[in-house]
Amino acid sequence: MYTIATLDDLRRHLKLSASDSSEDSDLLQRLQAASQLIESLTQRRYCPRLRTRDVALNRANPREFILPDDLLELRALRTGGVALKRADCRLLPDDRDAPASVLQLAEGALIQVDDSADAGISIEGIWGWHDRWTEAWRGSGDTVRDTLLYANSGIITVGDADSSDQDGREPRFQVGQLLRIKTEYLRITAIDSAKNRLSVLRGVQGTTAATHRRGAAIETYAPTLAIQDLTLRFAELMTKSAGLLERESTPLLERMRRVTA
Repeated sequence: MYTIATLDDLRRHLKLSASDSSEDSDLLQRLQAASQLIESLTQRRYCPRLRTRDVALNRANPREFILPDDLLELRALRTGGVALKRADCRLLPDDRDAPASVLQLAEGALIQVDDSADAGISIEGIWGWHDRWTEAWRGSGDTVRDTLLYANSGIITVGDADSSDQDGREPRFQVGQLLRIKTEYLRITAIDSAKNRLSVLRGVQGTTAATHRRGAAIETYAPTLAIQDLTLRFAELMTKSAGLLERESTPLLERMRRVTA
């Protein structure tokens, strides 16, 4: 499952009752299709993922690398098998909220510049697009209530699945939502509100499933509002005219499309 917006978001958008689950399967399929279409048309990802990307050396300017994707957070750099310090590089634009598209190395940083086809740099980081990355994760107001949440467990027990989060948004947990517990990302696939249990996919978006202790904080991901809204409109229009879908989406998608050259 991969969705930018949640099932509850779409229910509200379509003005459906929160208790009406008869069309949930169809709604989730439309959300997934809308999410994939938006990302395909803009050549961007709107949910963060951990990944290591290898970028080839530009011999005309060996200290500047055009990134193959939007980089939200740099984790590690290696070149020729050697780790580089974070201080040895600069990301552009220099804005913690905006994704970087260029990485520049300082003059003193050692890089592989031989004739090897592998010459270049290896970049580990969180990749994706968000316009307010420092505000992208919100506190759910809840924690892991299992004594130990093992890495192979697909069920999380929480305190109150239906209550509001730290920002007053409710329910705090929603199907399709991306969660973060420490460095692990998880995706909610179902919710048992009576027992306060979340069914989840573990270690999604390139992260690794890990064991978490009781009391570990659970955070929820808030996509960029404009993209979230567009996903909902796409999902609604997918059962209608293709012409309507194109007219609704073209202006924003043109502005959002990633340019790589």
